[in-house]
Amino acid sequence: MKLKEQDNVPNSEIFVLENGEPTLKKMKELLISKKVVIFGLPGAYTSVCSAKHLPGYVNMHQQYKDKGIDLIMCVSVNDPFVMNAWGKENNVGGKVIMIGDPFLNFTKAIGAEVDKSGRGLGIRSNRYTMLVDNMKVTKLQEEKDTGSCEISAAENFLKLI
Repeated sequence: MKLKEQDNVPNSEIFVLENGEPTLKKMKELLISKKVVIFGLPGAYTSVCSAKHLPGYVNMHQQYKDKGIDLIMCVSVNDPFVMNAWGKENNVGGKVIMIGDPFLNFTKAIGAEVDKSGRGLGIRSNRYTMLVDNMKVTKLQEEKDTGSCEISAAENFLKLI
């Protein structure tokens, strides 16, 4: 990953589903003047992402709020409809904002793209978690393998902040 601690998060275009419609946003709109945890993963509905990464942040939402976190965002190389449906199935409610990065704008800007073509997935995102304070990365944990969710897992990342 080319993004490092103390770097500013790129103001990339991403998508969220608002009122049933895909809505283009810039990262700055979501991050400016806020403390935000962003976790990225290879894909909605994939095994480790569905079993551990997303549910961990949903379940530990309050502990993050108690540490002063304003938002938790999940970013994946999926369209906003898929992200929304996956979020509903995982009961994210207002706990996690589901971000679609279908064109890899954000993923490539931070250098997190990985080729998972051998598994039928194409270019995806590596698994990571970062703490962003007013657009600046203050903590960053990136897994060496997308099949692992240890240092980027909610319970482990919480210990760092």
